[in-house]
Amino acid sequence: MLPVLKVLSDGTVWARRPLRAAVFEYMQLTETQLAEQLPSGQSRANNRMGWATSALARAEAVSKPERAHFQITDVGRALIEQYPNGFTEKDLQALPAYQAYEPQTRTPASLVSSAEVAESDLDPVEQMEAGERRLHADVGVELIKRLRAQAPEFLEHSVLDLLVKMGYGGTEKFAQRLGGIGDGGVDGVIDQDALGLDRVYVQAKRYAQGNVVQRPDVQGFAGALQGVGANRGIFITTSSFSQGAIQFAKNISDSAGNTRIVLIDGERLARLMIKYGVGVQSVRTFTVVAVDEDYFE
Repeated sequence: MLPVLKVLSDGTVWARRPLRAAVFEYMQLTETQLAEQLPSGQSRANNRMGWATSALARAEAVSKPERAHFQITDVGRALIEQYPNGFTEKDLQALPAYQAYEPQTRTPASLVSSAEVAESDLDPVEQMEAGERRLHADVGVELIKRLRAQAPEFLEHSVLDLLVKMGYGGTEKFAQRLGGIGDGGVDGVIDQDALGLDRVYVQAKRYAQGNVVQRPDVQGFAGALQGVGANRGIFITTSSFSQGAIQFAKNISDSAGNTRIVLIDGERLARLMIKYGVGVQSVRTFTVVAVDEDYFE
């Protein structure tokens, strides 16, 4: 990561390929080193370069003025001064920007670095699973970051797209955004049956990291459901819910009435978007094969 910042320290915006070549030249990598490949067939140097720029971007040590372009920030310059002999991703974890970028919870396996995944004693399938968890976690954080950067209307459309992909909307796939002045406290409605006899109302809050949805917000949504004669709602946020909000939703769902409110926080929203292919695209697919024992009997 330090060589990346050293090259970027000229202050100009670098495209990915020229930056990669300049970093390799700065590091004086040999032809043999550049020819090294991971078991997947990918260049080891390119792989490490990708993880380095990703980690630096998470820490806001580099910015991305446009797609596949990088520029050093004041944070990056400070890192050069603080760590003249190099640093690791563990050092970046102390930075506020990196901490804010990380999901609220991460499974231990998803924290395994790319080098540890490639070089560890895990069997090949476990290596791929660990790598997939790490990649999905990083993509999930990027999804939430992108949603927060968009207008509130974009989030409302996105959550409706997600619910349709999840099977809601009936045979007609009906989902309607209601957000705006006079929305009555709900942002969207989606059918569960072909005739629209059973509807689910949606509230979507584009909140920043640390801006937790509190109990009064969920109570207000419950009141809005009553106002439209509904008893089912989904409250989605790009941040998280307070314990009071979670307990209120549980209490109202467990009560004798028919009202039920499902809460989806930013971490779960990202997982669902990845699972159902909303806002993401498949880049590469790996196929695991095994000997067919029946064939040889």
